Amino acid sequence: MRDDAGGPVDDEELLAEQIRYYDRRAPVYEQLYFLQGPHAAGDPEEQRTWRAETAAMEDFVRNLPSVGSCLELACGNGLWTRFLVDRADELVAVDASPRMLARNRAWVDEPRIRYVEADLFEWEPDRRFDLVFAGFFLSHVPPSRWETFSAGVARWLAPGGTFAFVDDVWGPGRPRSSQRVAGAPAHAHVRHLDGSTFTIVKRFFRPEELVRELGTVGLRATVRSTGEWFLVGTARLLPSETAEAAG
Repeated sequence: MRDDAGGPVDDEELLAEQIRYYDRRAPVYEQLYFLQGPHAAGDPEEQRTWRAETAAMEDFVRNLPSVGSCLELACGNGLWTRFLVDRADELVAVDASPRMLARNRAWVDEPRIRYVEADLFEWEPDRRFDLVFAGFFLSHVPPSRWETFSAGVARWLAPGGTFAFVDDVWGPGRPRSSQRVAGAPAHAHVRHLDGSTFTIVKRFFRPEELVRELGTVGLRATVRSTGEWFLVGTARLLPSETAEAAG
């Protein structure tokens, strides 16, 4: 199904276009995060806030527990891989974009990483992990896929393992970097890149909403905002769910 402007509003189409968008964006993905290129100019106070909050996210990831195995979901260009590789003896980094994976390899270049090109909504690992990490991916999971995806995360955790994540946080006026699609679900957002228009999934969670949503699949979460822009959190399997997973 497509909206009147020709953009996708069906979740299957949204997810397919989302993969195409991020594959196209791979060469410039980090510019927004680091306030480079077209994102370099802006309100100085807003940029100070942004840099303080990105630093808080990086400290959060740097201080995750050291583990034997880590699974990074939607690893992208390596923004978080560069920190996670120091937290684990082995790291499996999964992404649907071949260009993102190529940039990740070029940036991080660590033999302990095994890269997997796969659609996370279709992929299933053959083992469990001590740490599962999602950087800016939970906001790209449509409501129709949320239960299946989050149950998968719980299933992929080894007993005693940790699910950790960073993402955008809900705030007044969101989204700021895109626009919603008239007549489409609230999670359908338009992005413009290199003269092309893409419609992708983007959701903004309040911390308490993620706590509640993860709790429905047996994950006890602690989530906090870094301030205006982001949230960070960890979750562990509830004891009954841990026993079931181990069995």
